[in-house]
Amino acid sequence: MKLKAATIVALCALPLGANAQATGDAAAGESEFRQCTSCHGIASPDGDVIHRVAPTGPNLWGVAGRVAGSYDGYSRYSSAMQAAGEAGITWTEENFVAYVNDPTGYLREVTGDARARSNMNHRLRGSAENIYAYLAQFGAQ
Repeated sequence: MKLKAATIVALCALPLGANAQATGDAAAGESEFRQCTSCHGIASPDGDVIHRVAPTGPNLWGVAGRVAGSYDGYSRYSSAMQAAGEAGITWTEENFVAYVNDPTGYLREVTGDARARSNMNHRLRGSAENIYAYLAQFGAQ
C-alpha cells in the first residue's frame, strides 16, 4: 500500500506537457489565431496543414515547449531571437504571452540588450493565453 501511494505521489509531481499547462481557452484561441495567419501557419512534419504556412514567420507547429529561434528550416530569426534561444529561453505559456504582447520589449529584457529587436512587429490583440492553448495542441510536448 505504501508503494502504491508513493508511486501516485511521484507521478503527480512529474511535469506536465505544455498542452496540460495551458490556462487559456483553445477554442477561443483558434478564432483569435486568425490575426497571426498572415505571417504564421501550422503544419505538421508529416505535411498535415492546419493553417497555410506563410513564408514570413516560422511554422508554429510544436511551438509550445520549443527553444526560441530554433524552428528547423526557418532562417529569418533576428539575432536577438537567436540569442534568446542560445540563452535557453523556451516557449512556455509565460514566455509566449510576454513575447507576443511586446516582442521587442521582451527580447530586450531576456537578452539584456537595450538594442535588441524582434522581426515580429505585431503586438497581439486578444488573449495570448488562448492562442497559446490553441497552439499547444499541435506537436509533441
